[in-house]
Amino acid sequence: MTTRNNNLPSRTPGGSNRGRPSGTASKSRNTAASKTKPKKGPFARLARALLILLLVAILAGLGYGGYLWWKLEHGVFNTDAGGSIDPAQSASVKPLTILLLGTDNRPKHASNLTDVIMVASLNPDTKSATVVSLPRDTLVQLSGYKQTKINEVYTRFKRNEAESGKRAEDQIKTMMGKYLGVEVDYVVLLDFQGFRDVVDKLGKVSVNISRDMCYTDSVDGTDINLTKGPAKLDGDSALDYVRYRKSNCKPKTAASDDFDRNKRQNEVLNALVDKLQSLGGVLKIGGVLDAVDDNMKTDIEGEQIKDLITTYMKISKSDIEFKPVTGTWHSPFVYINDKELEAAKQSLQDRIAGKSSGAAVAP
Repeated sequence: MTTRNNNLPSRTPGGSNRGRPSGTASKSRNTAASKTKPKKGPFARLARALLILLLVAILAGLGYGGYLWWKLEHGVFNTDAGGSIDPAQSASVKPLTILLLGTDNRPKHASNLTDVIMVASLNPDTKSATVVSLPRDTLVQLSGYKQTKINEVYTRFKRNEAESGKRAEDQIKTMMGKYLGVEVDYVVLLDFQGFRDVVDKLGKVSVNISRDMCYTDSVDGTDINLTKGPAKLDGDSALDYVRYRKSNCKPKTAASDDFDRNKRQNEVLNALVDKLQSLGGVLKIGGVLDAVDDNMKTDIEGEQIKDLITTYMKISKSDIEFKPVTGTWHSPFVYINDKELEAAKQSLQDRIAGKSSGAAVAP
């Protein structure tokens, strides 16, 4: 769990008002192109694929708190958000909500689109968490904001930073807090390269591919070629697995909607958690944290990272409730199921209040 925030501002409260919206892989890769080094950031994102690694580092990697603590004490995970926090804001006493964003940024394709959108609420009294995931094409209709796809919100805020005078990271925390009816305390961003690197550091993840998947794009280097059946996927293949949407191959393979992708992303997330909790994961945790550090940014303070480690050191998958929200696809949007969205909001609010049971939902 690395902490470096690329000059993100210190934490500011998000809005809390509620708002309503109306088998084996084979491929060839260019090694040089796949190993760029963006500025540094913190925490672990299985993304879904927040972003997924940030969640892994906090919710699973914390089990190896002694090693993480050593890294923090020796300045490896310094954060520009500042080191100290108000004791009343500590993760050890206050429930926290963290926005996890997985960006579409990768070699040959610079982008701020957030193809992974997850919100995690953690409660220190129950030592449990609720994780809500939203489809990337979700139509957001929220008072005070322009109607748009949810994965375009962050990049719009980035474009308008100079005009608005506000950091995109603060703006999206406020907006997502209003959308889900909770205060968002922190944001973590992880790019695709970070996801690849974490999987490779841990070793191949085991999944059961439900269908053949084939798609190529010479512009950004995409080369998806996955075969139905049990498979062990490396970083490139795992990213292909969670990203796959449609086919342009001959013959074409079946398309995949946001809901199928969310299921696959949760499947990989659970596989990474299992890896981290294994003996091999313990031995490889240093490399995992370094990989995340190179590809993630956050506004979580250094002292808060230590408090998160201490508080959630023993959290397990059974203490994590996954609440994927689905809906109906009508191109180009996903129209969210209102009942599922309200249930997700309630789950986050109950987790913060210490009311949720914390049953894990299998992918």
